Amino acid sequence: MIEQLPNTTVSAVARRLVAMRLEGGVSALGRVLTLIIATSEPIDETVVEAANHASSEHPMRVIVIVADPDAASPRLDAEIRVGADAGASDVVVLRAYGEVCSGIESLVTGLLLPDAPVVVWWPGEAPERPGSHPLGRIAQRRITDSADSSAEAFAARTTGYAAGDTDLAWTRLTRWREYLAAILDQPPFDPVTAVEVVGGVDSPSTRLLAAWLGLMLQVPTEYRLHSGAPVVEGVRSVTLRRASGDAVLERVAPARAVLRQPGQPLHEISLPRRTLRECLAEELRILDEDEMYGRVMQQLEANDRTEPQS
Repeated sequence: MIEQLPNTTVSAVARRLVAMRLEGGVSALGRVLTLIIATSEPIDETVVEAANHASSEHPMRVIVIVADPDAASPRLDAEIRVGADAGASDVVVLRAYGEVCSGIESLVTGLLLPDAPVVVWWPGEAPERPGSHPLGRIAQRRITDSADSSAEAFAARTTGYAAGDTDLAWTRLTRWREYLAAILDQPPFDPVTAVEVVGGVDSPSTRLLAAWLGLMLQVPTEYRLHSGAPVVEGVRSVTLRRASGDAVLERVAPARAVLRQPGQPLHEISLPRRTLRECLAEELRILDEDEMYGRVMQQLEANDRTEPQS
């Protein structure tokens, strides 16, 4: 069920949302969090679909807010989706124009679920300091996606990190981290002496993975970013240098990687790029601070203060 509410108010949206749930026999009691999506026009429906998909695992209220502070006429338009059009969630789309945008956090506070955590997600361009943003200040977790931001914005977020921040560029590394940890749990058990990570020039995940490996292994770690037309995007390979020979995990296709180790046959590994749905659902499973991500961001900040890597 979808209903449009042009030129409305937040209180009118809240009343109509309650009425639509009652009419459709949908209860809000099972909702476990509120997800605020700060995006731009036109709304990317794949983002809303990812939230709806995640709601099957995390029933929630989704508030999509689009702000146009430069509009001449102040106005608030809303769209409410419940039932089959919203998965296991309520979806409220708010389009704010002009002076209505001046207190953007006030547009969502009247729609938040009581006594439930708040998560803010910027699927595109995001503030350099999410924790200082008006929406970020009311949230327990703040999700950005540096793959869709400029390199300068990502660099700024390393210095502007606050507890509760996370990034989907980090979430996409989960399987890489699992496989690399598994390699070190198998013979030969020679210590790693150095690490090299190779990725695309627009891949923040490459820098994050290199920082994580350097932090965990406490060995010299470098990353290389390649431009041009790659076979695959993002992280391309990781080389673990050991006295017995290098172990190389390399993605050779969008869904496949190979592992080369001395004295062993070539291993093919299923390593598909993670979807937006998978990444969002993972980030919503634990709403506490991601301490490892925080340590990696601190490591990146320390690296940036020293000599730049090649």
